Amino acid sequence: MRAFSPTARSRVKRLPKRAHYDRETIYGILDAAFVCHIGYVIDRQPYVTPTAYWREGDAVYWHGSSKSRMLTALERRPPICLTVTILDALVVARSGFHKSVNYRSAMLYGKPYKVEEAAEKLAKMQAFVERLYPGRWRGLRPVSRQELKATTVLGMHIEEASAKVRTGPPVDDAPDYALPIWGGLVPVRQVLGDPVDDGRLAPGSGRPPRVAL
Repeated sequence: MRAFSPTARSRVKRLPKRAHYDRETIYGILDAAFVCHIGYVIDRQPYVTPTAYWREGDAVYWHGSSKSRMLTALERRPPICLTVTILDALVVARSGFHKSVNYRSAMLYGKPYKVEEAAEKLAKMQAFVERLYPGRWRGLRPVSRQELKATTVLGMHIEEASAKVRTGPPVDDAPDYALPIWGGLVPVRQVLGDPVDDGRLAPGSGRPPRVAL
Protein backbone atom coordinates (compact mmCIF):
# COMPACT_ATOMS: atom_id res chain seq x y z
CA MET A 1 0.00 0.00 0.00
CA ARG A 2 1.25 3.47 -0.91
CA ALA A 3 2.37 5.54 2.08
CA PHE A 4 1.00 8.96 2.91
CA SER A 5 3.30 11.85 2.01
CA PRO A 6 3.87 14.00 5.11
CA THR A 7 3.34 17.74 4.82
CA ALA A 8 3.87 20.62 7.22
CA ARG A 9 0.47 19.76 8.66
CA SER A 10 0.92 16.01 9.15
CA ARG A 11 4.66 15.56 9.68
CA VAL A 12 5.62 14.38 13.18
CA LYS A 13 8.04 16.97 14.55
CA ARG A 14 8.59 15.85 18.14
CA LEU A 15 10.55 12.54 18.25
CA PRO A 16 10.27 11.91 14.50
CA LYS A 17 11.90 8.47 14.91
CA ARG A 18 8.52 7.30 16.24
CA ALA A 19 6.68 8.48 13.13
CA HIS A 20 5.05 6.19 10.59
CA TYR A 21 3.37 7.26 7.36
CA ASP A 22 2.63 3.86 5.80
CA ARG A 23 -0.99 2.83 5.45
CA GLU A 24 -0.37 -0.60 7.01
CA THR A 25 0.62 0.94 10.35
CA ILE A 26 -1.99 3.70 10.30
CA TYR A 27 -4.86 1.46 9.24
CA GLY A 28 -3.77 -1.20 11.74
CA ILE A 29 -4.23 1.36 14.52
CA LEU A 30 -7.62 2.46 13.18
CA ASP A 31 -8.84 -1.12 12.91
CA ALA A 32 -7.73 -1.98 16.45
CA ALA A 33 -9.71 0.78 18.17
CA PHE A 34 -13.39 1.64 18.51
CA VAL A 35 -13.49 5.30 19.55
CA CYS A 36 -11.91 8.32 17.87
CA HIS A 37 -11.78 12.01 18.78
CA ILE A 38 -12.78 14.55 16.14
CA GLY A 39 -11.44 18.09 16.37
CA TYR A 40 -13.36 20.91 14.67
CA VAL A 41 -14.31 24.58 15.11
CA ILE A 42 -17.78 26.16 15.47
CA ASP A 43 -17.94 29.96 15.58
CA ARG A 44 -14.21 30.19 16.33
CA GLN A 45 -14.58 27.88 19.33
CA PRO A 46 -12.63 24.59 19.09
CA TYR A 47 -14.30 21.33 20.11
CA VAL A 48 -13.08 17.74 20.37
CA THR A 49 -15.81 15.09 20.33
CA PRO A 50 -15.33 11.38 21.04
CA THR A 51 -17.38 9.04 18.88
CA ALA A 52 -17.44 5.46 17.63
CA TYR A 53 -16.18 5.02 14.07
CA TRP A 54 -15.27 2.47 11.44
CA ARG A 55 -12.96 2.38 8.42
CA GLU A 56 -13.69 1.31 4.86
CA GLY A 57 -10.69 1.52 2.57
CA ASP A 58 -9.23 5.03 2.58
CA ALA A 59 -12.20 6.54 4.43
CA VAL A 60 -13.53 6.60 7.98
CA TYR A 61 -17.18 6.92 8.98
CA TRP A 62 -19.17 7.86 12.06
CA HIS A 63 -22.84 8.49 12.77
CA GLY A 64 -25.30 10.04 15.22
CA SER A 65 -28.56 11.90 15.58
CA SER A 66 -29.55 14.12 12.67
CA LYS A 67 -30.07 16.85 15.30
CA SER A 68 -26.52 16.58 16.62
CA ARG A 69 -24.82 19.97 16.71
CA MET A 70 -21.49 18.41 15.82
CA LEU A 71 -22.83 16.47 12.84
CA THR A 72 -24.84 19.43 11.58
CA ALA A 73 -21.73 21.62 11.70
CA LEU A 74 -19.63 19.01 9.91
CA GLU A 75 -22.15 18.71 7.09
CA ARG A 76 -20.73 22.06 5.92
CA ARG A 77 -17.47 20.23 5.22
CA PRO A 78 -14.98 22.18 7.34
CA PRO A 79 -11.43 20.81 7.67
CA ILE A 80 -11.20 18.46 10.65
CA CYS A 81 -8.61 16.41 12.50
CA LEU A 82 -9.48 12.88 13.63
CA THR A 83 -7.30 11.04 16.15
CA VAL A 84 -7.14 7.55 17.62
CA THR A 85 -4.91 6.43 20.50
CA ILE A 86 -4.30 2.96 21.93
CA LEU A 87 -2.51 2.61 25.27
CA ASP A 88 -0.27 -0.48 25.33
CA ALA A 89 1.75 -0.17 28.55
CA LEU A 90 2.79 2.01 31.45
CA VAL A 91 6.52 2.67 31.18
CA VAL A 92 7.90 2.70 34.74
CA ALA A 93 11.26 4.44 34.89
CA ARG A 94 13.67 4.99 37.77
CA SER A 95 13.01 8.72 37.75
CA GLY A 96 9.87 10.78 37.34
CA PHE A 97 11.42 12.61 34.41
CA HIS A 98 11.69 9.44 32.28
CA LYS A 99 8.24 8.02 33.03
CA SER A 100 6.21 7.39 29.88
CA VAL A 101 3.63 5.14 28.22
CA ASN A 102 3.80 2.83 25.24
CA TYR A 103 1.13 3.76 22.73
CA ARG A 104 -0.01 3.69 19.13
CA SER A 105 -1.66 6.83 17.78
CA ALA A 106 -2.95 7.98 14.41
CA MET A 107 -3.84 11.49 13.29
CA LEU A 108 -5.94 11.97 10.15
CA TYR A 109 -6.85 15.08 8.18
CA GLY A 110 -9.64 15.69 5.70
CA LYS A 111 -13.08 17.17 5.12
CA PRO A 112 -16.24 15.28 6.16
CA TYR A 113 -19.10 14.55 3.81
CA LYS A 114 -22.67 13.40 4.40
CA VAL A 115 -23.86 10.02 3.14
CA GLU A 116 -27.12 11.05 1.50
CA GLU A 117 -28.58 8.04 -0.35
CA ALA A 118 -30.74 5.85 1.90
CA ALA A 119 -29.45 2.50 0.63
CA GLU A 120 -25.84 3.59 1.05
CA LYS A 121 -26.57 4.94 4.52
CA LEU A 122 -28.13 1.61 5.49
CA ALA A 123 -25.11 -0.25 4.13
CA LYS A 124 -22.82 1.98 6.21
CA MET A 125 -24.86 1.25 9.33
CA GLN A 126 -24.56 -2.46 8.62
CA ALA A 127 -20.79 -2.05 8.30
CA PHE A 128 -20.73 -0.28 11.67
CA VAL A 129 -22.67 -3.04 13.44
CA GLU A 130 -20.55 -5.75 11.83
CA ARG A 131 -17.41 -3.87 12.84
CA LEU A 132 -18.45 -4.03 16.50
CA TYR A 133 -20.11 -7.44 16.48
CA PRO A 134 -19.45 -9.63 13.42
CA GLY A 135 -22.50 -11.59 12.27
CA ARG A 136 -24.96 -9.59 14.38
CA TRP A 137 -26.72 -7.62 11.63
CA ARG A 138 -28.57 -10.50 10.00
CA GLY A 139 -30.35 -11.36 13.27
CA LEU A 140 -31.54 -7.85 14.14
CA ARG A 141 -34.91 -6.20 13.58
CA PRO A 142 -34.69 -4.23 10.31
CA VAL A 143 -34.02 -0.51 10.61
CA SER A 144 -37.19 1.52 10.07
CA ARG A 145 -37.49 4.36 7.59
CA GLN A 146 -37.92 6.84 10.45
CA GLU A 147 -34.82 5.53 12.25
CA LEU A 148 -32.79 5.90 9.09
CA LYS A 149 -34.10 9.43 8.57
CA ALA A 150 -33.19 10.37 12.15
CA THR A 151 -29.61 9.19 11.67
CA THR A 152 -26.80 11.13 10.01
CA VAL A 153 -23.81 9.23 8.63
CA LEU A 154 -20.66 11.18 7.86
CA GLY A 155 -17.52 10.01 6.13
CA MET A 156 -14.07 11.45 5.58
CA HIS A 157 -11.65 10.51 2.86
CA ILE A 158 -8.21 10.46 4.46
CA GLU A 159 -6.24 13.21 2.73
CA GLU A 160 -3.23 13.10 5.05
CA ALA A 161 -2.28 10.89 7.98
CA SER A 162 0.54 10.04 10.30
CA ALA A 163 1.09 7.61 13.14
CA LYS A 164 3.28 7.87 16.20
CA VAL A 165 4.28 4.77 18.14
CA ARG A 166 6.33 4.19 21.28
CA THR A 167 7.51 0.70 22.19
CA GLY A 168 10.11 -0.79 24.49
CA PRO A 169 11.31 -0.36 28.08
CA PRO A 170 12.08 2.87 29.95
CA VAL A 171 15.19 4.77 28.97
CA ASP A 172 16.85 5.91 32.18
CA ASP A 173 20.01 7.92 32.76
CA ALA A 174 23.00 5.57 32.81
CA PRO A 175 23.85 6.08 36.53
CA ASP A 176 20.24 5.34 37.55
CA TYR A 177 20.49 1.70 36.47
CA ALA A 178 22.64 1.06 39.55
CA LEU A 179 19.89 2.26 41.88
CA PRO A 180 17.78 -0.37 43.72
CA ILE A 181 14.60 0.88 42.00
CA TRP A 182 12.40 -1.32 39.84
CA GLY A 183 12.01 -0.35 36.20
CA GLY A 184 10.01 -1.95 33.41
CA LEU A 185 6.62 -2.16 31.76
CA VAL A 186 3.08 -2.69 33.04
CA PRO A 187 1.12 -3.98 30.01
CA VAL A 188 -2.35 -2.52 29.35
CA ARG A 189 -4.80 -4.62 27.34
CA GLN A 190 -8.40 -4.16 26.19
CA VAL A 191 -10.41 -7.30 26.93
CA LEU A 192 -14.06 -8.12 26.19
CA GLY A 193 -15.86 -9.94 28.97
CA ASP A 194 -18.71 -12.43 28.88
CA PRO A 195 -22.11 -11.10 27.69
CA VAL A 196 -24.49 -9.91 30.45
CA ASP A 197 -28.25 -10.22 29.78
CA ASP A 198 -30.30 -7.02 30.05
CA GLY A 199 -33.00 -8.77 32.08
CA ARG A 200 -35.70 -8.48 29.42
CA LEU A 201 -34.93 -11.35 27.06
CA ALA A 202 -37.84 -12.92 25.21
CA PRO A 203 -38.12 -16.73 25.29
CA GLY A 204 -35.80 -18.36 22.79
CA SER A 205 -33.41 -15.41 22.61
CA GLY A 206 -30.42 -17.64 23.31
CA ARG A 207 -26.96 -16.41 24.20
CA PRO A 208 -24.69 -14.52 21.79
CA PRO A 209 -21.20 -15.84 21.11
CA ARG A 210 -18.32 -14.24 22.93
CA VAL A 211 -16.44 -11.74 20.78
CA ALA A 212 -12.63 -11.75 20.74
CA LEU A 213 -10.62 -8.64 19.95
